[in-house]
Amino acid sequence: MSLRGLRNHVAALTGTIALGIGVGWVAYKALGNGVSAAGDFPQFIIVTLNGLTLAGLYFIIASGFTLIFGLMRIVNMAHGSLYLLGGYIAFELQGEFSGAEGASTFGFGGGNVSYGDWLLPLVISCLTVGVVGLAMHQLFLRWNQGQDLRQALITIAISIIGADQMLAHFGGVAEDVNLPASLDTSLPLHIYGLTYGRFRLLVLLVAIVVGVLLVLMIKKTRFGMIVRAGVDDRAMVSALGVNIQLVFAGAFFLGAALAGLGGVFGGTMVALGPGEDSAFLLN
Repeated sequence: MSLRGLRNHVAALTGTIALGIGVGWVAYKALGNGVSAAGDFPQFIIVTLNGLTLAGLYFIIASGFTLIFGLMRIVNMAHGSLYLLGGYIAFELQGEFSGAEGASTFGFGGGNVSYGDWLLPLVISCLTVGVVGLAMHQLFLRWNQGQDLRQALITIAISIIGADQMLAHFGGVAEDVNLPASLDTSLPLHIYGLTYGRFRLLVLLVAIVVGVLLVLMIKKTRFGMIVRAGVDDRAMVSALGVNIQLVFAGAFFLGAALAGLGGVFGGTMVALGPGEDSAFLLN
């Protein structure tokens, strides 16, 4: 075995041992008092679901960022601003649709909105944020492809300007997007008598669906193949008669729309307020 192969085996073994220790410690803390309802296991289930559903929210937001940065190699430091903008748009539209205009308190009083008052703002918000992202791409980023530092500086500037404008318009008080009464309830888990919020489980389900659809789109569709080929050799793809800039614009629109979708879910599950854009971008 070569020295390089030995190093790889040692690294893999070390990682496996570290993972085993971590899993063992978590299992001990969860099962130290047994798996009865009197022990810590029911609480462990709830904490695990909390982590999974929050990870699902992060995944929805990060999937758009990955599509733009990881696949198209465009440094978009304004992705957090698109997230927050999506949440605020849904908040404003819900106020218009539900007749709660001018509400400056935290939410509108939960359960007082219909499915349409939540779903329609979600759709409009995704499309609007997608258009905003598309405009940002066409005006500022299309002309700086392959220039990572310039892209980062431009999008940081856009993020700062966007944060100030949202603070001026929406204020510094935390707000949220309200759920219909049927989604603002708990679902029985049929184990230890536990219940869990329907909406948080919905977020996890949507994250799984988004992940599967993105993989299928990138790997199996002509659109995904063109995007991957265009990033590697833009000139060759263009020579084959493909409008690569139009394809890139569509991919950026989709990535921004996913940020808007995450903003609506985040505004419903967590909160909307100054600093949430940078917090979610870093997370």
